[in-house]
Amino acid sequence: MRDEAELAGMETLLAVNNIEVIYNHVALVLKGVSLSLPKGGIVALLGGNGAGKSTTLKAISNLLKSERGEVTKGSILYRGDPITGAAPADLVRRGVIQVMEGRHCFGHLTVEENLLTGAFTRRDGREAVAHDLEMVYAYFPRLKERRRSQAGYTSGGEQQMVAIGRALMSRPETILLDEPSMGLAPQLVEQIFEIVKRLNEEQGVSFLLAEQNTNVALRYAHHGYILESGRIVMDGPADALRQNPDVREFYLGMAAEGRKSFRDVRSYRRRKRWLN
Repeated sequence: MRDEAELAGMETLLAVNNIEVIYNHVALVLKGVSLSLPKGGIVALLGGNGAGKSTTLKAISNLLKSERGEVTKGSILYRGDPITGAAPADLVRRGVIQVMEGRHCFGHLTVEENLLTGAFTRRDGREAVAHDLEMVYAYFPRLKERRRSQAGYTSGGEQQMVAIGRALMSRPETILLDEPSMGLAPQLVEQIFEIVKRLNEEQGVSFLLAEQNTNVALRYAHHGYILESGRIVMDGPADALRQNPDVREFYLGMAAEGRKSFRDVRSYRRRKRWLN
């Protein structure tokens, strides 16, 4: 896996600069959020439920309008060009695609039909699409076995694979991956993250992933940002965050003397240094 030093010298694909997001013209959800994604990197956006992770991804992919949200301050650049306000379909053509939280699939379509919908913006012919379909099946052999099954009748893990595979069919440069571990058994979570790692190393896909499972995310990411109440409160190389005593105690439930009880971890929230 690439290390932080190697990625530091690479091109910045995505730059989010001091953005604010407001819902319904009233609720301030993101407050001065800044982050960057280097080409070839895996960056984890961490935090609890309601911290603003999904909102950050939707701000980048311009999916806020459907929820009556908008970016009111700051800028979002992709390869140096502003993309705030660009149509989501245009972003897909530029290589940026979001895999939504909740494993959204077309339940009445087969697994293969779901995958093929990911190629709707492509204009490079059936042969190229068929080649990439086989590539997806190589990464997700289970999907090839279930290719004729209705997606709505597949398991949660299989639906997550369909959602990621469908994104790959658009030939993305960057995938915004929202809560890939949600509702999955630990073994499946490891399998999904191993595939993310392979796609990053073998296909050069960059990932910005929002995740509550801090322990797993920091084992596979190169860099991490921690969100709380709509603000970035800490960031750094993934290995450094995993060893940070505050992160270990609050997010991983580990203190210097060993694992802490839920009550101890919960009470720690009131004395976290970054909230003072």
